[in-house]
Amino acid sequence: MQDTLSGAQSFPDDGTAESEAIPGRDLFIVAKFFTPTEAHLARSFLVASGIPAVVADVNHAQADQFLLPAMGGVRVLAPEEYLEQAQELLAAREHGDFTLSDDADVGQPEN
Repeated sequence: MQDTLSGAQSFPDDGTAESEAIPGRDLFIVAKFFTPTEAHLARSFLVASGIPAVVADVNHAQADQFLLPAMGGVRVLAPEEYLEQAQELLAAREHGDFTLSDDADVGQPEN
């Protein structure tokens, strides 16, 4: 049986594999994390700040965590027009700019 996915013939030389535009593929990497929980927290923070974001590679990470370092971690993605703002917000969050003090009044719980 011939292996059709190996060798030089498996990728065309005309560049069609990478040059075709894929509709809706305008998401770029904002950050990478080594746990899905950290990635989801970062995504939620960005969404709460008004930046549309998604988490990618979570299923791979949960299926086999030993692959995570090879994959480069769990990615948080956002549209290009929000990329700089998202990176600045995550850097400020990491720096502690959004940390509440221990005596901060956050109000009464809703019933």
